[in-house]
Amino acid sequence: MSNEVILSMRGICMTFPGVKALSDVDFTLRSGEIHALMGENGAGKSTLIKCLTGVNDFEKGEIFMGPEMCPIRNHSTLEAQKNGISTVYQEVNLCPNLSVAENLFIGREPLTKLGTINHKAMTNRARELMKKLDIQVDVTQALENYSIALQQMIAIARAVDMDSKVLILDEPTSSLDDNEVEKLFKMMRSLRDEGIGIIFVTHFLEQVYAVCDRITVLRNGQLVGEYEISDLPRLKLVAAMMGKDFDDLQSIKSKEDEAVSEEVLIDAKGLSHVRKIKPFDLDIHKGEVIGLTGLLGSGRSELARCIYGADKAQTGTLKVKGKETKINAPIDAMRLGMGLLPDDRKAEGIVEDLSVRENIMLAMQSLAGVVKRIPMEKQMEITKKFIDLLDIKTPSTETLVKQLSGGNQQKVIIARWLATNPDFLILDEPTRGIDVGTKTEIQKLVVDLARQGKSVIFISSEIEEMLRTCNRLAVLRDGEKVGELTEDLTQESVMKVIAGGERS
Repeated sequence: MSNEVILSMRGICMTFPGVKALSDVDFTLRSGEIHALMGENGAGKSTLIKCLTGVNDFEKGEIFMGPEMCPIRNHSTLEAQKNGISTVYQEVNLCPNLSVAENLFIGREPLTKLGTINHKAMTNRARELMKKLDIQVDVTQALENYSIALQQMIAIARAVDMDSKVLILDEPTSSLDDNEVEKLFKMMRSLRDEGIGIIFVTHFLEQVYAVCDRITVLRNGQLVGEYEISDLPRLKLVAAMMGKDFDDLQSIKSKEDEAVSEEVLIDAKGLSHVRKIKPFDLDIHKGEVIGLTGLLGSGRSELARCIYGADKAQTGTLKVKGKETKINAPIDAMRLGMGLLPDDRKAEGIVEDLSVRENIMLAMQSLAGVVKRIPMEKQMEITKKFIDLLDIKTPSTETLVKQLSGGNQQKVIIARWLATNPDFLILDEPTRGIDVGTKTEIQKLVVDLARQGKSVIFISSEIEEMLRTCNRLAVLRDGEKVGELTEDLTQESVMKVIAGGERS
């Protein structure tokens, strides 16, 4: 890692209506380093990146770049690219219907003497670039034919080929499996060795320690500190992000939480949905947290949606509180005291252009019906109650929910269901894409709900957090429930069942 500073941000201040997003924040990036930008949701990471790339017009501060530390101020992402700063986001912003080569050179295609696009030269240059970066693709094929991981690598290749000195990777690994992550890390290390400075924004602590050289931590829009990776053990990083000492491996369950009621709340027998989930049996006791685990695509979400009626069951029977019932649509489930937090909060959870209050009241108003309008006074009382209960960080009840951080959006959806006082909640990936502190708050909330006698299905890709919160695990593989674990809940025992050593 070089000691040459290629980017220096000094005293950056940014204010949104009612919120001081950044307050005198400094950030330094060196040539040939991978620098993690860390902080809880709402800490100011994305705002700082947007100030750097010209999306936000910050009101105070200075940015310097290059060996001569020339002052710059980007007014657009295009201007940032011209200054050698490129960003690759979690959602790849390329054109899936165009070829890999066309995506690599879109807007800067090589031309013939007649001024037309030189497709042969573009294809050859694309192949050379892919070979240089060890990306195994056919550059003449449409981008959509390749995995998200390869699409992100192609987006990075485009940024690198535009002579970027600073590469920003904003949550690039959220949708990748372990093998894809390692391939991405290999590419990042290679670019680092070529002298490119990489800003890595992520919420995965393990990945920070696997690939990064230094860490900058933000909290509540302020700089907490800048650290060498070797000087900041994981627990100290968590403490710096949260502003308090916190053991992220500590169990949040007590021995008393292990015992559950004999009363069965949900009893599913032979439920299935064609091409999605094979017939399964599952009983859920009052006050129990049951986890659904398995690899991505194993059928975890499909099983839960089948119980809830989001995907109508085509075989089997379902009993709720001992009474056989038919759930033809989610509203039927809601009337039976159920709630579902979907895995995609943006597409199926929040309504972006409605306020925090309106989002929280959605389920209650649906149950009341369109004619029986809940009085505004009652709406405000309920909304403020759950904003306080879940510590939802929002300037006001009328703030548009899309203006909140991801973790706070998740809390709004949880508040929506808690407002209906449900007996049974399905939480599908409730902690994905959110910071460590909010993640732990949600885990503690799940355990508290069980203590209150509510039943919870908890779905997560992180086995460790399921072991911390669940009384029992149902394991799925290829759309089929293949086992249950109630004792000896360890990562090893769970992985054994997922891999094929059935156990019930």
